[in-house]
Amino acid sequence: MILAVEEHVIGVDFGTDSVRAAVVGARSGEAVAHAVAGYRRWGEGLYCDPRANRFRQHPLDHIEGLEAAVNEALAACPRGTAQSVRGISVDTTGSTPGPVDREGVPLAMRPEFADDPDAMFILWKDHTAVGEAGEITRAAREWGGTDYTMYEGGFYSAEWFFSKMLHVLRTNEQVRGAAFSWVEHCDWLPALLTRNADALAIKRSRCAAGHKAMWHKAFGGLPSEEFLAGIDPVLAGVRERLYAQTVTADQPAGTLSREWASRLGLDRHVVVGTGAIDAHMGAVGAGIEPYVLTKVIGTSTSDMLVAPTEDLEGKLIKGICGQVDGSIIPGMLGMEAGQSAFGDVFAWFRDLLGWGSDGAADADLMQRLMDAASGLENGPASAVSLDWINGRRTPDADQTLKGAITGISLGTDAPEIFKSLIDATAFGARSIVERFAAEGVPIKEVIALGGIPRKAPLVMQTLADVLGLAVRVSASEQACALGAAMFAAIACGIHRNVTEAQDAMSCGFDAVYQPRREIAARYEAKYEEYRRLGEAVEGLNRGARKTD
Repeated sequence: MILAVEEHVIGVDFGTDSVRAAVVGARSGEAVAHAVAGYRRWGEGLYCDPRANRFRQHPLDHIEGLEAAVNEALAACPRGTAQSVRGISVDTTGSTPGPVDREGVPLAMRPEFADDPDAMFILWKDHTAVGEAGEITRAAREWGGTDYTMYEGGFYSAEWFFSKMLHVLRTNEQVRGAAFSWVEHCDWLPALLTRNADALAIKRSRCAAGHKAMWHKAFGGLPSEEFLAGIDPVLAGVRERLYAQTVTADQPAGTLSREWASRLGLDRHVVVGTGAIDAHMGAVGAGIEPYVLTKVIGTSTSDMLVAPTEDLEGKLIKGICGQVDGSIIPGMLGMEAGQSAFGDVFAWFRDLLGWGSDGAADADLMQRLMDAASGLENGPASAVSLDWINGRRTPDADQTLKGAITGISLGTDAPEIFKSLIDATAFGARSIVERFAAEGVPIKEVIALGGIPRKAPLVMQTLADVLGLAVRVSASEQACALGAAMFAAIACGIHRNVTEAQDAMSCGFDAVYQPRREIAARYEAKYEEYRRLGEAVEGLNRGARKTD
């Protein structure tokens, strides 16, 4: 008798600070091994200026991290596993675009641009294009033609493709002259692995194009040349060097090139899947299903929702980050929302308290804050915070907004402020749920994935209490990489679709937080204070704009 040998796939998740590779059994879902590799240049703070909201990543960080993480993960597998790998797929942060030459090579890989931040990938959290985002939003409403933001919630964000590209084209003449086209990070990596040497032939992710670049089949692709050039002549001619067609993440991008098969120790016939944004693949890895809000919680949150397309036929959902056919699960409508800061809110406060220290003495400061804040759930607290310290993603994207803390006195201590920040992140999540409900899209429960859901019970319990919904926490420590592995298994033909891949490979949940009705009234009152504070800050922001 011949025993069946498990086939394996690799999911690679490119995050903000590092890349993770997971080797997974394609039929069993067994997590065989995983590895994490940091970005060296990013870790050294190169090419970034937080005070200017500039966050750039060198493509060499991604190349080196990819090779290191995959090889380390494979080295930890049983002998012969590499020979059983059938597919590999990647997800990345987004929108994280960068300029490329005619061959699809990022400009930063050329000697003359090696240290130019504008020639690198512009990370999602880079907000240097706030002004350009506002111009695009106004132009879409006022130019007299199609409102190309109609499927983007009616707003365009500084975190998205065209605003970032426009900012660089305006401010860097050298990059403008050398850039043949622009690619999303999740599109460039499959092209790199398959050695696609034609910028016009790179397969473009439906997920990234629809949510971040105003692509829609009703428009015949991207916004028109007339619209783009009307915003600024530097965009003239760009559209024809981008793309018209997009591909869902279940489709193959090709097979490994000879070079990358050698670098990773894999067979050249390994199928490379089309890329997508991390949160979208993570939602699949965590078990998303219709009307279950899936929150990928890290430095920020990306909130995913899917529904049968026919359920929302003809409906435009205001103020979210896009509604795109097939962006999460092919054949279903994918919707995205999120918060521009979540874990970053807590990290900011920790770093604020630890200012001037070498970090070693404050290594457990976050846990001490969590422990102290846990005792404040039922006690009196006057501090109220606003979670917009990195702007607001949803509802109604506005990266010019700022965070705020009110209600403090000489008696206010660090744990009370910290608890108010935890509450603020939950209140920000509630405002998203309420926007969906107001637009006629119900949410029946929540799935949470990422480091914070697994490490911060107080944060998850507060979220459940504030939302009044059960919150299930994914059992996988690498849900985004697992989702990428699921898409790899589909792209190489092991599974027919997402449902089949989820049924075979899902990891389930290891915690469920139920809302505690007895303290709901306290959170209701605090949420109203949060809303009033937000209205006041928005009013001040509008006043400041008028005086500029």
